[in-house]
Amino acid sequence: MAAIRTAHATWSGSLIEGSGVVSATSSNSFSELPVSWAARTEQSGGKTSPEELVASAHAACFSMALSAGLGKGGNPPTKLEVDATVIFDNVDGGWKVASSALKVVGQVPGLDAAGFAAAAEAAKDGCPISSALKGNVELSVEATLE
Repeated sequence: MAAIRTAHATWSGSLIEGSGVVSATSSNSFSELPVSWAARTEQSGGKTSPEELVASAHAACFSMALSAGLGKGGNPPTKLEVDATVIFDNVDGGWKVASSALKVVGQVPGLDAAGFAAAAEAAKDGCPISSALKGNVELSVEATLE
């Protein structure tokens, strides 16, 4: 059965001077988070951006994929700390999501650094958000065992 998730955004005004809000309507886990063009291209000023939401999605998805892969390999993690850095840049005269860099620090009993790095690469390549970005966005992962 397919999982369906929904969100809603409202925007008022021009791109540069305007602003909006975004809400998670299927879970209601957040509502009316403020967004603006300046929050995307300059300082966030307490507002979010589509790229920050993509970074959140990528970090969460990757952490689940890595946990699953480690568990299938016989080394379930005790803890995974994942940061995702999404770069939104003006490339060849147009704005685009250029990259998503993942950094993971893990506590995985019984696994060495090489095994952890291999599992992290596999999770980066296999998580559904990575699959959605692949071919359009440069993806990378840096994995460190504690």
